[in-house]
Amino acid sequence: MALQDYRKAFLDIYERLYSYYGPQGWWPGRTRFEVIVGAILTQNTAWTNVEKAIGNIGKARLLSPAALKKIPYKDLARLIRPAGYYNIKAKRLKNFMRYLFSRYGGSLDRVSRRPTGDLRKELLSVNGIGPETCDSILLYAFGRPVFVVDAYTKRIFSRHRFFSENADYHVAQALFMDTLAHEPGMFNEYHALIVALGKEYCRKRPRCDDCPLKGFKSA
Repeated sequence: MALQDYRKAFLDIYERLYSYYGPQGWWPGRTRFEVIVGAILTQNTAWTNVEKAIGNIGKARLLSPAALKKIPYKDLARLIRPAGYYNIKAKRLKNFMRYLFSRYGGSLDRVSRRPTGDLRKELLSVNGIGPETCDSILLYAFGRPVFVVDAYTKRIFSRHRFFSENADYHVAQALFMDTLAHEPGMFNEYHALIVALGKEYCRKRPRCDDCPLKGFKSA
């Protein structure tokens, strides 16, 4: 397919999903910092579990960079237990806090002034932050025009033969970045709609009969 064909197909999918689901209002974080914490905690778990973990952090009045920096690792792990892999995720949160304070004195406003490419490299250098988490932070916390690719994206678009479900993250991402206008709002909504479709219809055992993309042809 030529790039213009990918663009037409991707916009068609977006319009079908938006028409079916409407605006998603994602990411459900009240502050930039809460979005970042959620992006790290949501690795390999359902969002409902992340909400419980963030709720625990909030009740303990620790949902700020300064507070999360000070809390002992073991206490943090206990609070985020509902998110699963809590020891690993506590380390990842602590790794991010070290990065935030060592480079920016704990100021997310200072982080926000970094160019997207430089900031992406910095985030990927933080132990435990991979491409999907990094790009979620860039898009949802800092409003950067970076398309997030997750397991739902690969499953849905591989089933429509745009790329393999085992495609490299950046290969899959490049198709969206090269063909769609770099609009953070649209990237935000598109990713949220993909997640909605993946949860409801395009499961490991898909529900194709009444799927919003039924009848869609990729070429």
